[in-house]
Amino acid sequence: MPASPNTLKKKLAAGEMQIGLWLNLGDVSATEIAAAAGYDWCLIDGEHAPYDPVTIQNQLRAMTGYDSSPVVRVPIGEDWVIKQVLDLGAQSVLVPMVDTAEHAQQMVAATRYAPEGRRGMGAAVARASGWGRNADYGTNINDEICLIVQAETRVAMQNLDEIAAVDGVDCVFIGPADLSADMGHRGNPGHPEVKKAIAGGVAKIRAAGKAAGILHYDSTNFSYYRDLGVTFLGVGSEASLLRAAVHQTLSDARQAVTG
Repeated sequence: MPASPNTLKKKLAAGEMQIGLWLNLGDVSATEIAAAAGYDWCLIDGEHAPYDPVTIQNQLRAMTGYDSSPVVRVPIGEDWVIKQVLDLGAQSVLVPMVDTAEHAQQMVAATRYAPEGRRGMGAAVARASGWGRNADYGTNINDEICLIVQAETRVAMQNLDEIAAVDGVDCVFIGPADLSADMGHRGNPGHPEVKKAIAGGVAKIRAAGKAAGILHYDSTNFSYYRDLGVTFLGVGSEASLLRAAVHQTLSDARQAVTG
């Protein structure tokens, strides 16, 4: 049995809007709730959340059976990390802090089996192939990997044309928080200079024929990013949603009982 088709990859290539949620709590129940809600994708954040290979594997299991596509953000763009995540069964990977086309090319190679890349041949004893049950996993998996690289520095934005042009990169995700900090506007991703840089960056990504992505927490701006051409749209985190809900529920209760 070959590797399963990557729905997210195909829809991004077709220019379809894909709405997703960040997963930062590291809790399988929260992940299952998010996956069941109907998001197009949910991102297991291995960079800023309490995940290791075992917990990432558990998150992938929690999403099994739901239509939401799992995406794993690795903590760093190095071969050994990507190799582990792919063998756990991930087919869509987001790599942070990709500043150059050379780094993007290295990440493409890390996600592909030879001769197209240098991914190690270990899936036969890993979850990715059903522990060897899917003997034909390696025949088509190179075509089903969705690689998303993250541009979040001034250097990356300067090199965006070259990064987006790399064959094997499916989507370029602009990280507004780190970009705004690198531009001297830490904590203010809505600064006019940052918004201008993001708008210009999305235009370059789309001109290269690749999907553009971003994470934003304010729903009033979702249509703005749609109009820019963003189709990989992160709309929040389960952690931020829980925080907002518990605060609002308490506020509503206090108001109700105190008049």
